[in-house]
Amino acid sequence: MKTAIMQPYFFPYLGYFQLIFAVDLFIIYDNIQYTKQGWINRNRILRNGKAVTLSLPLKGASDYSDVRDRQISSDFDRDKLLNRIGAAYRKAPFFAGTYALIESILMQEENNLFRFLDHSLRRTCAHVGVSARFRVSSGISIDHNKKKHDKVLALCRAVGTSTYINAIGGLQLYSSDEFFAHGITLQFIKAKPCEYCQFGDTFVPMLSIIDVLMFNSIEQVRSFIMDGYELV
Repeated sequence: MKTAIMQPYFFPYLGYFQLIFAVDLFIIYDNIQYTKQGWINRNRILRNGKAVTLSLPLKGASDYSDVRDRQISSDFDRDKLLNRIGAAYRKAPFFAGTYALIESILMQEENNLFRFLDHSLRRTCAHVGVSARFRVSSGISIDHNKKKHDKVLALCRAVGTSTYINAIGGLQLYSSDEFFAHGITLQFIKAKPCEYCQFGDTFVPMLSIIDVLMFNSIEQVRSFIMDGYELV
């Protein structure tokens, strides 16, 4: 069985969905430390030809809190964020369907950060027609005090992984020999170049899936996801 393990992101980029498609089981970390400088509660969209950041404001908490222990701020203005996205993409060719998806996600009555992101991810996968089997990391019986690659290996072994697929950014972090010693093949997913028309301006890469959906049909997005990567 092919497995991937990732922390949740807020409307993640295209490569995240390619990783979901490439595996049989996608494990979402909920009991992993929240990092301020990551992409857990923020991402980028296109506005006036430039990348701008969107974020979910969070209640204050310990710097050592897990993602599942973080809460979205009570003063988060969902309408304001939705209107900001609408203003940026109103003239995009696939605005209507994508805006409806975003609205359904942002307006969910959920303030727990992990549950909000988990629902968002599953809802987006359903929208683009990518079937996925998800599990939440804390629900898998291992020693959850393990750290980093030891925890990854423990999760893989617990679910019967034969091949572990990681984002290409982890190429320097993991040892093929170490995984092989546990009977697991290690592979990395590498996205192929992907460009599409964004209002006719110079292409701005690595934006949220929001941008991809605004400018491409569902069929084209599915093609980007299913055919737009290779395993190395």
